[in-house]
Amino acid sequence: MTNSAVAQPRSQRRGADDLIGINAVLSAEEREIRDTVRSVVQRRIKPHIASWYEDGELPARELAVELGELGLLGMHLKGYGCAGMSAVAYGLACLELEAGDSGIRSLVSVQGSLAMYAIHAFGSDEQKDQWLPDMASGHRIGCFGLTEPDHGSDPAGMRTRATRSGDDWILTGTKMWITNGSVADVAVVWARTDEGIRGFVVPTDTPGFTANTIKSKMSLRASVTSELVLDGVRLPDSARLPGATSLGAPLRCLNEARFGIVFGALGAARDCLETALAYACSREQFDRPIGGFQLTQQKLADMTLEYGKGFLLALHLGRQKDAGELAPEQVSLGKLNNVREAIEIARTARTVLGASGITGEYPVMRHANNLESVLTYEGTSEMHTLIIGQALTGVGAFR
Repeated sequence: MTNSAVAQPRSQRRGADDLIGINAVLSAEEREIRDTVRSVVQRRIKPHIASWYEDGELPARELAVELGELGLLGMHLKGYGCAGMSAVAYGLACLELEAGDSGIRSLVSVQGSLAMYAIHAFGSDEQKDQWLPDMASGHRIGCFGLTEPDHGSDPAGMRTRATRSGDDWILTGTKMWITNGSVADVAVVWARTDEGIRGFVVPTDTPGFTANTIKSKMSLRASVTSELVLDGVRLPDSARLPGATSLGAPLRCLNEARFGIVFGALGAARDCLETALAYACSREQFDRPIGGFQLTQQKLADMTLEYGKGFLLALHLGRQKDAGELAPEQVSLGKLNNVREAIEIARTARTVLGASGITGEYPVMRHANNLESVLTYEGTSEMHTLIIGQALTGVGAFR
């Protein structure tokens, strides 16, 4: 056996982050935030996530309070108990949370980038005071009701309606695939009115509001996914988001959530890559570690390249966002590339693990299944492709 066929001692190996030199492009504060969230995920999420996923359950309320105490809920918003951190810091937190599981990152991003952001950006002072502090602490959970059973990629076709009844509004309709819906205290619901699309802050104990948990999922099992039914829900005009006057308002919220995914998907990818690397260095076949074979090393090298390029793209977009210069089509670039490459990394990592890759003992198949959902929520790959195509050509191809 030659020296090249012998696995190097762990001290002589370099992990993907080290090889890429990620620490060199982050500030000391950013590294501290990343490391803090990583340690929480290692301690609180990873020991339990396999069983949560298998059981299709998540202690969402308990986790929300714990994550709120860390300042992770609405962490990129300012005031009302929110941490006011940078976009890059928020992205790094999303990456570490999704290294635990996409469902955990979804809990945080729906709370902060959809429900809280909608109230923060478009709500009245009274709405902000009423909801945001308790949502930032995790003592109240929010959800975001935009997608409908027949209208996902085309939210302009929504059928949920809000009609005037004296000084009140009556909401009727159904929303589908709503993260946090069954555990939420408040739902930000979007509805069609005679004046256009409007948003409403709906306490979930309002008569006529029902949230039904969606079961039998093969993906995002450690996440609460629900159907919202609004059957004549009566709300005062004070429940309407006064700053939301068109479909552009919920689309702005979606862009916030998509930004988190640009970073988050890389967390799942990194966890798969690290798992495959550790397995390749310990699993022996033909009297040598499989990491000593050229084809396995090619897989590890290719996964590391795509992960590294995805990280640098995410970081660049985060710097652009912090400078106030990030355009929606740039977020589409990041979401399309990073989720697509994360799925490919998960699938390749599974081949390195062989049959072990399909078991719950390792996180790879769980991440791969989750990423199938991440690929299509907050805008499918097809929609982001068309957004990029329109930006490049000036011609819309959606219809």
